[in-house]
Amino acid sequence: MGTCLQSALALGILEESAETLEEGTSVLKPLHRWEHEDRPLRRRDLAEDPLEQFLRWYREAEEANLRYPNAMAVATATADGKPSVRMVLLRQVDERGFVFYTNLESRKGREIAENPRAALLFYWEPLERQVRIEGRVELVSPEEAGEYFATRPYGSQVSAWASQQSEPIASRAELERRHEEFAARYPEGAVPRPPYWGGYRVVPDAYEFWQGRADRLHDRFRYERRPDGSWTIVRLQP
Repeated sequence: MGTCLQSALALGILEESAETLEEGTSVLKPLHRWEHEDRPLRRRDLAEDPLEQFLRWYREAEEANLRYPNAMAVATATADGKPSVRMVLLRQVDERGFVFYTNLESRKGREIAENPRAALLFYWEPLERQVRIEGRVELVSPEEAGEYFATRPYGSQVSAWASQQSEPIASRAELERRHEEFAARYPEGAVPRPPYWGGYRVVPDAYEFWQGRADRLHDRFRYERRPDGSWTIVRLQP
């Protein structure tokens, strides 16, 4: 039996069955299924503007004391359709779109350069809610990026110089050495924004609001932008 499989069994992650478990096969234990609270989402409850609806739900996520209500998955893809996804933090949202900041030479940066579209996902588990957003991606202005960079903690500013995001590195020690080197070069209060560090704005052309319901009969509503800038709203089957 392989080492990884043995470890999983020892931790209780997997159940072993002499009849069915073979080398290279993983059998997950039945996961506990929580019953959804019945919070209906009705068409009449929705704002006509999806940004207004998002902000309503976002405020409720903040009030639920989630650690990171602004955490979102960002999915991108290469020009030939190979996808990737990662978690980032939303840093700004307004009528122009949803903004996050990153190394522009990272994998996501390279994929956005090839294929300037992205999908976002917010998941607020205590409220049993998801919001999906799809749209084109544009760079924020250097001025906006500079203003935001100036608000970051000093250590994070130095890390933006020290880390060549998504590139291989020999060891953790090498990464820490680079951090120390740039900290010595740039004292606190005098760290410039790296030229390869900036922000992206996802400009939505579609939103989906998902509310968990009993018996997996979830409520889902999708907004799509019309050519005149108004929005259609349709209910989707769960």
